[in-house]
Amino acid sequence: MKDILIIGGGAVGAFVARKASSYNLKVSVIEACQDVGDVTSMANSAIVHSGYDPVPGTKKAIFNVKGNRMFPQVCKDLDVHFEPIGSLTVALNDAQYQMLLPLLERAKENGVPAELLSAEQVKAMEPNISPKVKGALLCPTAGTVNPFTLVAHAMENAVDNGVKVHLGEKVIGIEEKDGIFVVHTTRRDHEAKVVINCAGLHSDEIAAMVEPIDWSIKPRKGEYFVLDHYAKGLVNHVLFPLPSEKGKGILVTSTTSGNYLVGPSSEWDDDKEDFSTDAPTLANVKEQALMMVPNIPFREQIRTFSGLRATPSTHDFIIEPSKKYPNFINCGGIESPGLVSSPAIGEYVIDELVSKVLPLEPKESYNPKIRPYLHPATMDEQELNALIRKDPDYGIVVCNCEKVTLGEIKDCLSRSLPPQTVKAVKKRTRAGFGKCQGGFCQPKVVMLLAKHFGCSPADILYDNQGSEIIAKEAK
Repeated sequence: MKDILIIGGGAVGAFVARKASSYNLKVSVIEACQDVGDVTSMANSAIVHSGYDPVPGTKKAIFNVKGNRMFPQVCKDLDVHFEPIGSLTVALNDAQYQMLLPLLERAKENGVPAELLSAEQVKAMEPNISPKVKGALLCPTAGTVNPFTLVAHAMENAVDNGVKVHLGEKVIGIEEKDGIFVVHTTRRDHEAKVVINCAGLHSDEIAAMVEPIDWSIKPRKGEYFVLDHYAKGLVNHVLFPLPSEKGKGILVTSTTSGNYLVGPSSEWDDDKEDFSTDAPTLANVKEQALMMVPNIPFREQIRTFSGLRATPSTHDFIIEPSKKYPNFINCGGIESPGLVSSPAIGEYVIDELVSKVLPLEPKESYNPKIRPYLHPATMDEQELNALIRKDPDYGIVVCNCEKVTLGEIKDCLSRSLPPQTVKAVKKRTRAGFGKCQGGFCQPKVVMLLAKHFGCSPADILYDNQGSEIIAKEAK
């Protein structure tokens, strides 16, 4: 019997689990994928939004602003790369400049630092901006984050503090019996006093397993270009166009890894499993982005991808108990700005909602920090040589594009939440994220995983079930 069962291992599920692990509770997480943070939390713009855009008083505004304030300490504790580079919402004509004025007022109402910049100020900050620029709204508390390690490290910290994670388990039914929930999955049954629904795109389906609901989730697809980390300085801030009813628009930004991200589109999609891209949509993304930054070198493109946002019919985050059961808590419709909001949502769900149905006793042994990772790519020559003398595996490069070493991969595999698939290794270490997209390092990663888990290389998955890379052993 668990005190808390969390359905979904994305950003919200990870931070709910991490906060729950600070109390003397028995907590488990069920995740349908073979890794945490493998859907919406992975395929997004990786932006730590300042909070100037959400309508004041909404859950989006409240949790965005609180989460933004928490991010520097959260990323420090979890050893996650965070770059507080600020954002510029750019006006390219006089009419757009006038539209910045109400955004400035909204920022003030939400308690977000912001200021209007002239065209000259913007050009000084962003030399590659369109010469048509008329001004911009600067929000200095915005930034970029590594979304892959944010979720993985938050969940690792939860596991270090006693949480159990069950990967590759899809929920197929939920029953309530005398105040206890029995959650049926494709592998087993789980009993829990409290269930927290953090199932992302499928949160409405999970909620409907316990009672009729008056809200729904519809996917909104966003397609992106990823450019290689060819040079610094294409853009120095997160550059947004004016937001619209479709979202914050097609942005241009650097990432914490030095790559550049251009996108996303914003189109409705009826299929919650559709992560395809298409040429017309990407052509429109390119056209819109070039209006803001005319010299984007799309020749440096190394891949495209798409993500699905869990857009709710309510137009706001759904963070509340079910109408029938106070011990069944829904966290649904966590679309943008969900990533930055997730630490604040985690605290609220446990301290304000779970506390009403379970006694919360702080855990004396709770440690909010994970064991720090070693980052050879950021070391100077003297530091790196000293590390290699201590552990020669840090001198063996597995991924040439991203300079990922054997020591880094072995370190990940030694952790409390080790990567079990090629994609999980990729997300944690960046092995396979470079120009060749794993063409050279993927076979090495497959063999390392097979050796670590004591299985055949043919059993190693790229991602979820059915994604085996090797068909069979020939000899």
